[in-house]
Amino acid sequence: MTGTALALTTAVSVTGAQAALADPRTPALSTVQDTRAAMRGEGFAHASYLFYADQADREGHRRVAELFRDAAEVELDDHFTKEAETIAYVGSDEANIRQALEGERFEATSMYPTYAEEARQDGDEAAAELFTEIAADEAEHRRLLASALDAVTTGSGRVPAPPKTDPVEVPAGLPQVSSARTRANLEDAMHGEGLANASYTLYARHARETGQKQLARLFGGLAEVELHEHFAAEARLDGLVSDTPSNLRTSIAGETYEAEVMYPTFARRAEKAGDGQSAALFREIAGDEAGHAAAFRHALHHLG
Repeated sequence: MTGTALALTTAVSVTGAQAALADPRTPALSTVQDTRAAMRGEGFAHASYLFYADQADREGHRRVAELFRDAAEVELDDHFTKEAETIAYVGSDEANIRQALEGERFEATSMYPTYAEEARQDGDEAAAELFTEIAADEAEHRRLLASALDAVTTGSGRVPAPPKTDPVEVPAGLPQVSSARTRANLEDAMHGEGLANASYTLYARHARETGQKQLARLFGGLAEVELHEHFAAEARLDGLVSDTPSNLRTSIAGETYEAEVMYPTFARRAEKAGDGQSAALFREIAGDEAGHAAAFRHALHHLG
């Protein structure tokens, strides 16, 4: 990395997830739960940093935009991917479709309708409309995935084409909702969409590796919708993106928490449960996040 930032690496070392793959022991439930929580955070960070990068570009901060995009790549292609490997998160194509189907079912029939009703009760009509719209999208995704499952399991028919993405721009702005409950629901939904984007990206890679090219296109297309349409529309209402100095400060706080509190806590718990390889991975990622925080501080200091 050049300019205002410290180097951010996407190289996958053998000290973390790859070593864990050689360990046949199934991680303890607490380790699996911590890993899934970490993956949810990494998916959210990946998505957020991409939109922070877009804002930095709009403000003419090209090197900061590059820094945010580099960090986003690390969160997905290194951290999220390694964590997924340690808990065998990606399975067969059939298993991946079934996992995606369950997520889409929950969002379409339970989560988003509940959030929409609560937003209406709180007078946040724009959020209610958005939640209702996304629920319908997720129901359509569920239909596409069900068709894909039938094609993959029976060998007849075709995996459907991916849905078209209608990208949403996320400029700097204040929250457009009034109630704390709606704001909390938006932030929970964004974490879910960030996780879905990251998960579908990994599922698409696996499908390509198994020769399921059309399934890879479907998962890739769904990943794009979750990020550039759903997450983006929610981020716009939430006021996720601010000016670049504020975005850097938010990122520093998040990376510092993960480096100094979250990942060390997860590492200690994994070590106590006998999951040494997971503990090593958590410590490795904690070090990476400390490096990200330092890079963001460096960029903020030299911004001007």
